[in-house]
Amino acid sequence: MCHYVLHLLLQYSIMGYKSLHDCLIDLERNDQLVRITEEVDPYLEMAAIHRRVFENQGPAIWYENVKGCSFTATSNLFGTLDRSKFLFRDTLNGVKNLIALKQDPLKALKNPLQNLLALKAMPLSAKRGPVLDCEASLSQLPQLYSWPKDGGPFILLPQVYSEDYNKPGVLNSNLGCYRIQQGGNKYIPEKELGLHYQLHRGIGVHQSQWNQAGKPMKVSIFVGGPPANTLAAVMPLPEGLSELTFAGVLNNRRFRYVKRDGYVISLDADFVITGEVYPGETKPEGPFGDHLGYYSLQHDFPVMKVNKVFHRTNAIWPFTIVGRPPQEDTQFASLIHELTGNIIQNEIPGLQEVHAVDASGVHPLLLAIGTERYTPYKEEAYPQELLTIANHMLGYGQLSLAKYLLIGAKEDNPNLKTDSIEEFFVHVLERIDFTRDLHFYTNTTIDTLDYSGHGLNKGSKVVWAARGPKRRNLARKIPADLILPAGFSQPRLVIPGVMVITGSSYKSESEGKNQISELSKTGYSTMDAGLPLLVICDDSEFVSLTLKNFLWVTFTRSNPSHDIAGVDSFVEHKHWGCNGSLIIDARVKPHHAPVLESDPEVEKMVDQLGAKGGSLYGII
Repeated sequence: MCHYVLHLLLQYSIMGYKSLHDCLIDLERNDQLVRITEEVDPYLEMAAIHRRVFENQGPAIWYENVKGCSFTATSNLFGTLDRSKFLFRDTLNGVKNLIALKQDPLKALKNPLQNLLALKAMPLSAKRGPVLDCEASLSQLPQLYSWPKDGGPFILLPQVYSEDYNKPGVLNSNLGCYRIQQGGNKYIPEKELGLHYQLHRGIGVHQSQWNQAGKPMKVSIFVGGPPANTLAAVMPLPEGLSELTFAGVLNNRRFRYVKRDGYVISLDADFVITGEVYPGETKPEGPFGDHLGYYSLQHDFPVMKVNKVFHRTNAIWPFTIVGRPPQEDTQFASLIHELTGNIIQNEIPGLQEVHAVDASGVHPLLLAIGTERYTPYKEEAYPQELLTIANHMLGYGQLSLAKYLLIGAKEDNPNLKTDSIEEFFVHVLERIDFTRDLHFYTNTTIDTLDYSGHGLNKGSKVVWAARGPKRRNLARKIPADLILPAGFSQPRLVIPGVMVITGSSYKSESEGKNQISELSKTGYSTMDAGLPLLVICDDSEFVSLTLKNFLWVTFTRSNPSHDIAGVDSFVEHKHWGCNGSLIIDARVKPHHAPVLESDPEVEKMVDQLGAKGGSLYGII
């Protein structure tokens, strides 16, 4: 027993990374990092390099020569799940155990030695740290542009620190990752930053408190430092678990900070920007190429008045790039799932699995499996508990931003998995009753970045709840006798039971409805032909090319209340249903945001880095 205790004590005495530099050197020693020695431009080129290396599952990148800047930069640290797990190889299992304690606190009493990692949780107040060695101006920081139409340069891996006005102190703080616009628009150079945060973010609660008190909210932006600090800012932690304590546990090194002039400063960070957000002060932020694969457009968001910019000697600027998934943030999600396991299922009774579909931009589409235990004594099988679970999910944290929620019953197929997307859709489409099993939520909130709705944060949701025996066979080819009305062409099968059709360009809501109405009149036979789902799009060849294309187009370009129609549809006692096939209009609408497209000339520059003799030869 004494040897076992000593083993645990030694295991948890291993120091974590003291800095981002330590992390990069560790990756390099383990052949998981490439240095780019050529001069690279922060305007579009560095973003293009990152995307290309990520696409090829390449290593982390260290940019040693950033044009117009004295700092080096790094990206793609979390580019693969294996590398992400490598960064936390000594603590990953211990962190999983600590998160599990929220579900079963008695585990700590049963096996206290297994939770020695928790000793690293308490943030450590200190007097000095390397980040205080130097000061800079905002213009001296790397000015990274990701996409051609971005409204300015952005900070893309910030750790934004704010405190509860009523309960000040680091243990009641929030550390979040929200994009920060560094310039452009109406921001005063060197003095202001744009602070973009969306729904369900902790900083919003804090700002409301400071606003009510009539005082400016003090904010600190940490950039860099140990990678555990970055992950803590990204991770949606369970209620009551501080991001700073989580960072300490994950890095096996207490989060070090100092309070100076009322601001909390992360002493192990590479950069710290301090400033204030005043009540009612906003400025236009954006556009910005975001993770749904479109530009989020210009809107008013809080503006931060900058106080000081600190940095350590030889500081390194970390960044990531977002765009149409998959991107590096996909790996963040995978790592978060690795850490949290079944915590959401444990929070929502009856929920067996949930999968936020990355290919659709995460929030637009959730797939779930639940139990159906309410009336086991009845022979008729129809959704009951599934609807309770769905309602709970749509009121739970960031799950509440879901737009389409498809849920099936475990009892109908115990082997069903939500990450087997095609099989899941087939299961649902074989069983769903469109006269009964569609449930709409209209005039509600959706993801800030989703422009399929009728305004910023405004849109609708729909639940598809499938329960019971198989009720239809799904088509595996297009019917030979299919006739489409004028304006519709090129029918293609994506997966069994799902047909995509090219429609004429969408010009207005009234014209669009008339066109879909004409299609529905000729679509009576499609349900009988095993095609319960019809999707109208701008290019059926593209949409049917891959499952990822289908998921992206269908669920990012449709607003359920406006864009779902059906053959022989009806409204009865305020319930909408249809007797024939369901139709989703996923054409681009006039109010939608532009699709992200890279600059061909910049891509040619990246090609040169991949040529023989270039730093990325053999990698891209």
